Amino acid sequence: MTNTIMIIGAAFAMLAAFHPRVTNAPFWRAMVTPLASIIGSGFLLGAPILAHIAGNWAFAAMGGLCLIGFVFGAVIRHNIAHLEPLLAGRPPRDIAALERICEYALALAYFISVAYYINLFAAFALRTQLVSDPQAIRLMAMSIIAVLGIIGVFRGLRGLEYVEVTAVGIKLSLIFGLVAALGFAAIAALDNASFALPDVEPRMDVGAGRVFLGLVILVQGFETSRFLGGAYDRATRIRTMRHAQLLSTVIYVIFILLATPYFPNTLPERVSETQIIDILSPVASMAAPLLIFVALTSQLSAAIADMNGAGGLLEDASRGRVPVKAGYFITACVAIAITWGADIFEIVNDASKAFVLYYGLQSVIALRLALRMNTARKMFNLALFSGAIMVAFAILLFSLPLETS
Repeated sequence: MTNTIMIIGAAFAMLAAFHPRVTNAPFWRAMVTPLASIIGSGFLLGAPILAHIAGNWAFAAMGGLCLIGFVFGAVIRHNIAHLEPLLAGRPPRDIAALERICEYALALAYFISVAYYINLFAAFALRTQLVSDPQAIRLMAMSIIAVLGIIGVFRGLRGLEYVEVTAVGIKLSLIFGLVAALGFAAIAALDNASFALPDVEPRMDVGAGRVFLGLVILVQGFETSRFLGGAYDRATRIRTMRHAQLLSTVIYVIFILLATPYFPNTLPERVSETQIIDILSPVASMAAPLLIFVALTSQLSAAIADMNGAGGLLEDASRGRVPVKAGYFITACVAIAITWGADIFEIVNDASKAFVLYYGLQSVIALRLALRMNTARKMFNLALFSGAIMVAFAILLFSLPLETS
């Protein structure tokens, strides 16, 4: 029955997602980019990682990550409203210099995230062949990154954009089907009085807290609204980013809460990239292939988007001295080096730090702008942006990947 619910839920969501009234709605089109970026790898890695550090409270830990993301999102929204008009004119030198550094910091984050997404793609792809060897994963990831880099250098990546857009609609529909199946299974268990949480205690130690700080990448992606200015006005981008973060928070927390009863009582010592498949396989026979398909579509589309973003950012930050195609080549080379220099969970931590560096610098700019303004929210904004800077500093200084905690 759960297979049927999963298929019906996914089909219903797909019909809604691809209905012309939805796809042609400007609000949805502006919202789907940050939403698709936020709901990506976190859907695959969130439950297994947070189960190891928070036990049955994994859903609350995900809520905490989403809250951190929402704070940084408030920073980006403030800068969309107040920094962008300033940059269009003659901004103060310190703000212009910080914004230039932000561009390079975000390009670095994209380098790392391309490696992260493609390594995760390779892990799930090889799982279909029952292969989990780290060297095989790295080799496949390197090959895919090289192919994307070659396409970018010689043909540009615009030809792959239609794949990205289609993958987003399919991914969100399949996620809805899986959540619907989990919800049905939970209701059935409650009705049969068989609902029970596993005996998985949270880790209440400093190491767990430091790992938690390194997981911001799981809720990253909202900043993409900042770069949609060519298509949408500032008010639309601010509203759609906020809605995307709120909706993704609801989806993440509900998904992990419904997945918690399937956590094993004895967790393996090391988290596997594809452990979510083992966790949710008892839900339905279709769960494993659905998760693999979600992983492949979401990680490939995210990697393409970030490679596009890195190439464009390098061109903008260098004021045209580094062409977009050269930016693709640089991105591919750095991503391949990262692939061979770190495992997936080290890349997760490194990617989180790179994005947090960008968020932290944006928070400094937001604080600088707030000091110049006289509004009713001035003291609140000063406190919020100062807090965001401190959180960013803590993550950069103290976060750890899972294995080294």
